[in-house]
Amino acid sequence: MGSGTQVSIVRCEDYSHAKEAVREAIDLIGGLGAIIFPGARVLLKPNLLAATPPEKAVTTHPAIVSAMCELVVEAGGIPIVGDGAGITHPGVTEEALEISGIREAAQKAGAEVLSFETSGYEVVDVPASSHFPKLYIAKPVLDADVVISLPKLKTHELTLYTGAVKNMFGAIPLKLRKEAHLLGKVDLFSEAVVDIYSARVPHLALMDGVVGMEGNGPARGTPVNVGIVMASYDCVSLDVVASKVIGLDPMDVPTNKAAIERGYGTPNPGVSGVPLDDVRMKFKLSGTTHVGRLPPFLVSRLGKLFTIKPFINTSQCTLCGTCVLNCSPHAIEQKDGRLKINHNKCILCYCCRELCPSGAVEMKRSLVAKLLLKIRNRD
Repeated sequence: MGSGTQVSIVRCEDYSHAKEAVREAIDLIGGLGAIIFPGARVLLKPNLLAATPPEKAVTTHPAIVSAMCELVVEAGGIPIVGDGAGITHPGVTEEALEISGIREAAQKAGAEVLSFETSGYEVVDVPASSHFPKLYIAKPVLDADVVISLPKLKTHELTLYTGAVKNMFGAIPLKLRKEAHLLGKVDLFSEAVVDIYSARVPHLALMDGVVGMEGNGPARGTPVNVGIVMASYDCVSLDVVASKVIGLDPMDVPTNKAAIERGYGTPNPGVSGVPLDDVRMKFKLSGTTHVGRLPPFLVSRLGKLFTIKPFINTSQCTLCGTCVLNCSPHAIEQKDGRLKINHNKCILCYCCRELCPSGAVEMKRSLVAKLLLKIRNRD
């Protein structure tokens, strides 16, 4: 068995060989038996950033998700695939699961598939945090016996690179994601990402590097054939090696630096399988001016103007109480025979909207949100 920080690299030229490559990558570090016991509930967290088809390389490829589900079943575990997409509107996670092909692939492989938009969140304490002493984390992540991060090898316009650690960002609701971005500076944002990662550290990371993304990642870059999958029991160590694969100094990646300074991973993990020098390539980085280069006061002011808030249309509301029962922060209150959302408590998880049987929860977008979403939809 390899050490906990060992990282494996295995060639996988196309997704038709995904299962064999994933199996080999995990076996090289010690196998699934080291973390999965019979009957274990295993949460697989892909990168489900947006509702895009797999060939765009924005999301983890469904073949990688399917392979991981099948291997979990073989190991005696119960696979559950879940994530929360980057929320441009409520319900986008369900759309992303469909369009990415992940839902169909996972279900065929015997997995339960769910959206963090409807599964609820729980408050957890974050010891030794930099910015979030308490966090709302998706219940499936907390309830699972084993958590496996399934990132995509991509550049990132804010953090240069995004991988196994940043992948856990999808486990928190929109309000907290927004608060992290409003920190303004890239080093502060990266520290917040490590807070989120530390709240439920995955037991394994398996990276889809068959086709990665360079340029304006994580959503608007260019697909690039890399032809590898990578695995490690330690997400930070995997991110360090993956950073080297795409031509970066790992300590120039702020999330790597923040995680290692917090005591996670190692700056010099061992590599097994294909030698690192055999797969190194130079990814093009983002050409956009990222948030970290803007004055923090400007980031804060602009960010606060972007809002997508739920409200209850009382003429349609039947007072069935479904939203009240499923509101994790207990933000829905009854006054004068009507239900109202307390926006000081609301975490923007949109469970109320997704679960309301009468469609009474509607959305109110700020002018900035309307403009930005119109621009995004035009691209």
